[in-house]
Amino acid sequence: MDESKLSMLNANTLELHYWFEDESHSMNAFVQNKCEYEFLGIIKEIARSFNSEIIIETEPLANGGLKSYFKLISKEEGKKATITTAVFVAFATAILITPITSSISKISEKLIERVFEDKELKVLDKEKLKLEIEKLKVDIEKNKQLLNENNLIKKKKSNFYETLEKYPKVNKVSFNVENNSKNTIEEERIVFRHNFKEYILVNDDLEPIEIDDAIIEIISPVLKKGNYKWMGIYNGESIHFNMKSNQFKTLVQTGEIKFVNGTSINCFLVVRKKIDNEGHEITVGYDVFRVNNYFENDNPIETPEGRHYRQKKEADKRQFKLFDNNENT
Repeated sequence: MDESKLSMLNANTLELHYWFEDESHSMNAFVQNKCEYEFLGIIKEIARSFNSEIIIETEPLANGGLKSYFKLISKEEGKKATITTAVFVAFATAILITPITSSISKISEKLIERVFEDKELKVLDKEKLKLEIEKLKVDIEKNKQLLNENNLIKKKKSNFYETLEKYPKVNKVSFNVENNSKNTIEEERIVFRHNFKEYILVNDDLEPIEIDDAIIEIISPVLKKGNYKWMGIYNGESIHFNMKSNQFKTLVQTGEIKFVNGTSINCFLVVRKKIDNEGHEITVGYDVFRVNNYFENDNPIETPEGRHYRQKKEADKRQFKLFDNNENT
């Protein structure tokens, strides 16, 4: 066989192979459609990250368990389309075979290196395509980390494997990188059923965002005891939030702090987020754990807990400066 046909540069097809416990060649259509919806969504998100358009064509199924073929066609022009398609195939493969807590970097680097090692590409590199190739290499480096941290991709990968985990007939799934002639370019990568959990998100919660000096204009404070939500305006939007500072709640409930129209607080705010079923990042709650200041007629008034926190920060800074000076002498 001509070795050029086995070049990663010619990779344009992904074979998705479901392996079954029995000798059959069929699976539940809803399970297959759900898996392939998530599978296609991952490829679409890869293309979106490169600001590129991609067409994905399906080809006839094959037996041996059940095999589906997905051919990628980049809308770029000329040889750049071939390169872009191969890069997308490489990233899709790396994402699908990498556990949820691991980085796709090593596998994607290996596959993409093979794209750019192609003899034909090295000749083109000396011609007019050189600048475009260099730009694509920069984009790949930039997007590698972004794809690794992409919550939509994580959720879709998780949905894919969670769907298979709930369908006991599938005992493993594999991915093959192929060219137009269905020649295998990269060794088949297999994920076994007992490893499916490694590809599924434990929960949909994301790392909370912490803002040390958020400003919230109070619309509706809570003047009685209990875990009632307060209402305020943060970043121009109305929000309901939990006042977790017991010190500040006590000052309000004893009447030491009175609210008038436009009263605001400067606070330590934690924004809780999660990934929804479509992989989108959504806010699920706001918690105020410390109130640094409240404002009366635009004048900031420091709270006792705010003062304690400020003094501790200043002491830590002095300690660090002293340590730094000692290290340098």
